Amino acid sequence: MRTHCLALLAATVIIACQPPKDMETESMTKLNEFAVVTLTTDLTSLSETQKQMLPLLFEVADIMDSIFWSQAYGNRNELLDTLTDSTLRQLVEINYGPWERLGGNSPFIDSVGVKPPGANFYPVDMTKEEFDTLDDSLKNSYYTLLRRGIQGELKVIPYHQAYAPQVERAAGLMRKAADLSEDDGFKTYLTLRAEALLTDNYQPSDLAWMDMKNNQIDFVVGPIENYEDQLFGIKTAHEAYILIKDTAWSTRLNRYATLLPELQSQLPVEARYKAETPGSNSELAAYDVIYYAGDCNAGSKTIAINLPNDEEVQLAKGSRRLQLKNAMQAKFDKILLPIADQLIAPDQRPHVTFDAFFGNVMFHEVAHGLGIKNTINGNGTVREALKEQYVTLEEGKADILGLFLVEQLIDMKEWNAPVIDHYTTFLAGIFRSIRFGSSSAHGQANLIRLNFFKEYGAFERNEDGQYRVNEKQMQKAISALSEQILIIQGNGDYQAATKMLARYGYISPELEADLKRINSRKIPVDIIFEQGPKALGL
Repeated sequence: MRTHCLALLAATVIIACQPPKDMETESMTKLNEFAVVTLTTDLTSLSETQKQMLPLLFEVADIMDSIFWSQAYGNRNELLDTLTDSTLRQLVEINYGPWERLGGNSPFIDSVGVKPPGANFYPVDMTKEEFDTLDDSLKNSYYTLLRRGIQGELKVIPYHQAYAPQVERAAGLMRKAADLSEDDGFKTYLTLRAEALLTDNYQPSDLAWMDMKNNQIDFVVGPIENYEDQLFGIKTAHEAYILIKDTAWSTRLNRYATLLPELQSQLPVEARYKAETPGSNSELAAYDVIYYAGDCNAGSKTIAINLPNDEEVQLAKGSRRLQLKNAMQAKFDKILLPIADQLIAPDQRPHVTFDAFFGNVMFHEVAHGLGIKNTINGNGTVREALKEQYVTLEEGKADILGLFLVEQLIDMKEWNAPVIDHYTTFLAGIFRSIRFGSSSAHGQANLIRLNFFKEYGAFERNEDGQYRVNEKQMQKAISALSEQILIIQGNGDYQAATKMLARYGYISPELEADLKRINSRKIPVDIIFEQGPKALGL
């Protein structure tokens, strides 16, 4: 007989047991797939008052981390307390649970079942039909959990109620930080964001964040992305970044934000699929990241941010695109270059450059703001219409349109780099991201792109398993894939999105062999961090 309770943070019940000795060896192998990076930066540009804010922000970030644990798995301590092997504990902490995020969410603890696609946002035994028949409009909110009541019925619980002790503590700390702020814009943002944690009304703070221009410290915090909800793609997960602005680089980059309306007009699609005007308040800037917490620290580590996700805010004010320069450099040095040495033809390896990598990532974030946010046929927003396929398709759009934008900006003499550098670096980058696994939206998006490129002859693979870009065919493939994705999004065509993922989102035997070759060279899959006050010398 099954019993139910209305525990707000009830976790998926999992009995974790210790691995046999061969699994201990496997755990160490998996741990070695990550390169350790110390997150640091020069803090001498900060005033003493700004430095006093940092401990408050670190504490808020840790609260977001604890909330994300409950969303992704359940009770963190109950899981960790069952483990005595230190390597296994590290893997659990890296993955925020017993499932390998960069390995298709496969369990790495003996007798642990598959990860629920809805993580811990929904009861594990809830069916989609049960959800659909629930008569509660808040069930579709980005900021609610579903739990079972005493009689087994579904209940909808707002985040600010479910996580009341945590968000009340976080809001108090953010108000203290706001009191210390020397920048009025940052003060306003922190105050409104604190209120948002207590009400689940995030739009006012998103608008305030868009108006914040000059503060040296930035703090991205709250429930933001919906990657963790792979059941419906609705529920957002808590996270936090603490960032320090690189003013010199930011001044150079912000020029490109002013070109958004012109770039929108050049998209390779009919006028109706680009009829919306990107917000004019967009910002492109460079930062060093000094802390990741929660969702952004799970799985593949973000190296650029494009926010807010609120379509109304994007249409009104655009978005801010933040390049995380130190994290980006670490991935290029420790992962991308070693992959290129294995998979890119020797004569094209010099075309794999950090400048091209930086540009590709940067224009990926710019491209998120292009296209349209509302379908052309009354199917609601693109996000609503494409449901769980939205995230993968949106990441695919940003990647391929980013490369299209590079082509346009080079032609406009706004970007000075050989296009072959961008193509070759992009191709090497596909192999880097595919290793994030099929459970990652970024990994899926890269599979689609690689197989589409293969279909168009955009590259050749020699008998040694090395790839060489075909520049003319690459250009054709970029334009064609950009057009297809923009049309699917504009139409809100869920079936077409599903077909695209099914047709192109697969790993071929050749690719599997290439990935095995990379793994045999012990090239890291991703990075993990030594971070926090000690890493910064505070």
